[in-house]
Amino acid sequence: MRVLLSVLSLLVVVAVVGFLASKQVKSVSENQVPVLPAPTDTATPAVSATGNVQQQSQAIQQQFKAAAEAAVHQARPVPDDK
Repeated sequence: MRVLLSVLSLLVVVAVVGFLASKQVKSVSENQVPVLPAPTDTATPAVSATGNVQQQSQAIQQQFKAAAEAAVHQARPVPDDK
């Protein structure tokens, strides 16, 4: 009787953990990363499907560098503490 109760309780725990895990996976997969708009800077070429891998890599690096510089140069909002 004890063995049967232990096995049943173990099955209930596994079912609850499986349900919670599937619920967590569904909620994570529903969250999608928003697509950032391409920078409007004309000095940085857009990544295209043409060209070799090195050219594409350099274009991506230039886009990242331009985006990082733009983010660094944005003014922070100053709180009104006075």
